[in-house]
Amino acid sequence: MIEGQQGVTWPRWQRIALAVEEAGYAGLYRSDHFTDPEGPHLDALELWTSLTWAAANTARISLGPVVAPVSFRDPRIAVWQAAAIHALAPGRLRLGLGAGWNEREHDEWGFDLLGIDDRFQRFTEALEIATRLARTVGPVSYSGKFYTLKDAEIVPNPISQGMLPIVVGGNGPRRTLPLAARYADEWNGVYIDHDTFRARNQLLDDLLREEGRQPAEVRRTLMTRIIFGRDEHQLAERLAGENADELRAAGQIVGTAAEIPDQLRAWEAAGVQGIMLQWVDDLDDILGITALGRVAAGGI
Repeated sequence: MIEGQQGVTWPRWQRIALAVEEAGYAGLYRSDHFTDPEGPHLDALELWTSLTWAAANTARISLGPVVAPVSFRDPRIAVWQAAAIHALAPGRLRLGLGAGWNEREHDEWGFDLLGIDDRFQRFTEALEIATRLARTVGPVSYSGKFYTLKDAEIVPNPISQGMLPIVVGGNGPRRTLPLAARYADEWNGVYIDHDTFRARNQLLDDLLREEGRQPAEVRRTLMTRIIFGRDEHQLAERLAGENADELRAAGQIVGTAAEIPDQLRAWEAAGVQGIMLQWVDDLDDILGITALGRVAAGGI
C-alpha cells in the first residue's frame, strides 16, 4: 500500500506497479489524499489516473483506493470511474470508500469535512448510492440529504463484468462497522493490534447476522505499516530508534525476510484474509519492494 501524497510521481508509480506485479504480491493499493495532515506538500499523483495506468499495464494484481474519501470524491463519480477500470481489468478493482478525516486537505481545497454526525450521514448515503449503482442493472433513483439520483444508470453496468467489491475501511464499532455490515463486500481494519482485530471481527459477524447476511459474505483485511530491511543494518536505519517489539505488539509488521512470515501467519490466525502492507520507506527502493514481495507472497 502506497501513500500517494508522499512523493509519488509518475516514474515512481510506474516502477512500483510493475515491480509489485513481478514480485508476486496479490495487489497494489494506495491512499487518496492531496497532502498529509502536516509537513511540506510533496508530489501527490492523482488516484484514479494512477489506478487506470496500473490496470492497463499489469495483468494480475488487484488494485484500489484505501480509501477514497466521499468528503471530496463524489461517490456517484467514483463508482463511474471504478466501473471503467473494472471493465478494463475485470475482477481486479476493489472500491474502497471512507468518510474523510484529514482536516488540512479539506481546509486547503475548500471541501466541507462536516461534523461527525453529518459526515457519517453523508457516508451512509454515499454507500447506499454506490452499492445501488454498482449492483443494479437499470436506472437508479435516490433522494437524500446529500445526494440525489433520478433514473441514473452506468452502462455497461459493473455487474456485467462480475461483482465490483465495495470496501469499507475503519475500526469504529459504533459507526463504521455497522455500515460495513450493511453495505461492504470487504472490511478493512486499520492500524490495530491482534486482539482488537479479533474483537472487531466478532462484532462484525454479529452485525452481519443482524442485517440478515452471513459472515462469510464479507472479506476481512488489514492495512498496517511495514518496516522491512534487507538486512539488520537497513532495518535498524529504518526503525530510526523506534522499538521493534512495541511496534509488533501494536500490530505493525517489522523485520527482515526471516522475521516476516511468522508475523503474517499470526495475522492469519487472528482472522485476516488479506493484508495491505503500508510502505512508508524509500519509494525508490525497488529492490526492497521486490524482496518483500517474494517473502509476502508466501503469506496471506
